[in-house]
Amino acid sequence: MAAITYRQRIVCMLAAMLVGITFALQFPVLAEQQTESPPQGDIRDLLEKSLSVVEIDKEIERIQEKKQELLATMSDAEDELRERELQIADKREHAGEVLRAYYMGERDSLYSALLTMKSWTRFFEVLDYVDIIVSQDKSTLSGYIDRFRGMQDEYKLLEEKQAELAQVERKLLEQRERVLALEQSVEGQLNGRADSERIRLLMQELNSFWETAGLTEVRDYFKALSAAMGKLPGWVQDNKEMLEVKGFNYTIRVSEDKLNEFLREQDERFNHFAFSFDDDSITAFGKRDGMEISVKGHYSVQDKPTNGIIFHVDELLFNGFTLPDTTRSALEDEFDLGFYPGLIMSFLKAKEVEIKDGELVIKLAVAL
Repeated sequence: MAAITYRQRIVCMLAAMLVGITFALQFPVLAEQQTESPPQGDIRDLLEKSLSVVEIDKEIERIQEKKQELLATMSDAEDELRERELQIADKREHAGEVLRAYYMGERDSLYSALLTMKSWTRFFEVLDYVDIIVSQDKSTLSGYIDRFRGMQDEYKLLEEKQAELAQVERKLLEQRERVLALEQSVEGQLNGRADSERIRLLMQELNSFWETAGLTEVRDYFKALSAAMGKLPGWVQDNKEMLEVKGFNYTIRVSEDKLNEFLREQDERFNHFAFSFDDDSITAFGKRDGMEISVKGHYSVQDKPTNGIIFHVDELLFNGFTLPDTTRSALEDEFDLGFYPGLIMSFLKAKEVEIKDGELVIKLAVAL
């Protein structure tokens, strides 16, 4: 019960700030010392920045893990290349001997011997011998060429990994600079404020609440959405009125009400979480156990690796606080909220998607 009371206390504190309860109610001790309340916007901005610092720190950890994986992969690739180089050195020497034998005429004596044979029996014996030698020569040259080309491919892969590593390191530097700038901004705003310790406490409480409850709630919704979207093609098949067919063109129309109805059939969480359609964007909003979550995004057509429409998270709010792009990207990577027409009929592919007049409209074509 203590944990629930603590969480409710934090939620109430944060909610009070958002709806504009006076500074005196939030900070009664400081209110006795100040005649004017600081702007609510300042406190909100500080809390949001502190939440961004925590989330971007996670992205830095993810990037560092990716960097270590790349370094390990590259180390293994370099070891394999060294082994390849040793193997190919032997093949190169043999190949050189074969080429020298042909270019310096050492093989000519074999063919000359054939022309001087006085016995057909002897002729075919020498011919078999020549065939064996030529076959071995071809095998030696082919083996060298194959290994050389294989080594070239491995070098190309290593170069790609090196380029990827450079990109990861750039991204890591960018995120570190971003966190540093946010931390400096927070410290700059806190310096000189009489209520700085109380605000730091609010930051800790918000971050703790997000880590222990908020993030779990958000991930649960995304997980439920991902599972539901996997069933959407089958649901469209069962509701033929949403599928229009004109020649080789197909159009799926899903209204806001129909989508919410479908989601509630899939998971009871969606009794507290609903989608609303605006032109070219979708907003999903839910409120449960003192937590408010808002997700705004849009769809785009993707052809590779699988044709479909992919959902992009443009904005993610938790109890009114905007979470950074790193959090949105991490959720997009972890949970697939896409819709794949090929699961309705294998010969269909998405070619256009739009949200208009309260409907999600997906235009399809026959995949040739």
